[in-house]
Amino acid sequence: MEGQRITVFDTTLRDGEQSPGCSMNVHEKVRLGRQLDRLGVDVIEAGFPIASDGDFAAVQAIAAAVPRPIIAGLARASRHDIERAAKALEFAIRPRIHVFLATSDIHLQHKLRISRQQCLEQAANSVRLARTLCDDVEFSPEDATRTDPEFLFQVLAAVIEAGATTLNIPDTVGYTVPAEFGDLIRNIRERVPGIEKTTISAHCHNDLGLAVANSLAAIANGARQVECTINGIGERAGNASLEEIVMALRVRADKYAYYTAIATEQLYPTSQMLEEITEIPVQPNKAIIGRNAFAHEAGIHQDGMLKNRLTYEIMTPQSVGVPDSKLVLGKHSGRHALSLRCEQLGYRFERRDLDEVYRRFVVLADEIKHVHDHHLLELIREAYGETHRIPPGRVAAELAEAVAAGAEEPRRMFPGGVPAEFSAVNLSSGAAAEHHSEQEDYLWGV
Repeated sequence: MEGQRITVFDTTLRDGEQSPGCSMNVHEKVRLGRQLDRLGVDVIEAGFPIASDGDFAAVQAIAAAVPRPIIAGLARASRHDIERAAKALEFAIRPRIHVFLATSDIHLQHKLRISRQQCLEQAANSVRLARTLCDDVEFSPEDATRTDPEFLFQVLAAVIEAGATTLNIPDTVGYTVPAEFGDLIRNIRERVPGIEKTTISAHCHNDLGLAVANSLAAIANGARQVECTINGIGERAGNASLEEIVMALRVRADKYAYYTAIATEQLYPTSQMLEEITEIPVQPNKAIIGRNAFAHEAGIHQDGMLKNRLTYEIMTPQSVGVPDSKLVLGKHSGRHALSLRCEQLGYRFERRDLDEVYRRFVVLADEIKHVHDHHLLELIREAYGETHRIPPGRVAAELAEAVAAGAEEPRRMFPGGVPAEFSAVNLSSGAAAEHHSEQEDYLWGV
């Protein structure tokens, strides 16, 4: 595979769990940890062992139950935290201690009440201790994006010398913007002594809705690990969304020459599992895994989809684990989608009769928002009885024949060529498309 590999660090079980209402017990964490393994994440941050006995037990259980990925435990820059994390990770085949310490003046003065020099010494000493207990040590300067850059470079150089193997740059309060964050990552790569011995990571929060954009800017400027969560859950407005970052890299490979080891067809099942465990619903219009991400109601969109899915979908639903696209019948739907659904239900109409069905359909859709199959059948029978019924044996055969007829190579609409998941069968036009001439005004189709 071309491009450079990006390490995916999932912190759903740690930072994600800090979302109000998203706490998980040990059993739930292990269950989700196994699913994250199936998803193919490289690092699972399993918890914050010092936080509670439950968190300690969860990290310990995941370390024992999920052997393939690196298992990380979070620790403040203190001996007790670090030793507790090491203890929780004792059964991990690939353990990582993740040490953090705030570095911005606002945190140093108002939260920690220590000087910059004390911060520098504490960071280096903590990493040095962690390295005696674990070969893989990550360091995060909390609130890095509001830290004086020159001081940040000093801290990073000190922890590299002390043995840090990964340097994570957190936008803790979601304050930075993509160009600014990209510049910061580039300057770290160019100006911090010894940086070539470490991996630069990015951990972005979504307070301004820029977490994914900032993460991509970091990758473009030298970060090779990205920290994220399923469904974008996390403190306040959440973390960078794992599914959005992964699919942005995959769909726009022409702009981002990077790849991950994520099994993308597991994205939707993982999202659904997290929703089930936390009972926190995903917003319907959430990118990639929201229930409307592959749903189409507008008539013009439905008409385009029925002719060629590339008109309104830049990835197939199957590529992220969603069973299929949905054409939702509502007041914005058009005749083309309505005609297809009628045929799927066993009724075929010529243009004049379909116009009448459509007129009645729009009146009904204005009243009830979504028209389900039983509503449509009732409407058809009230208007025409069984006069337009297709003989039962022909319905499935004709639909299959239409799919075969429409299975031709799609027009190349992407700069780098159509993604492999857009197979000829997936792009077929469907049964109703046969009954609309190429020369017809496309507006009739909607």
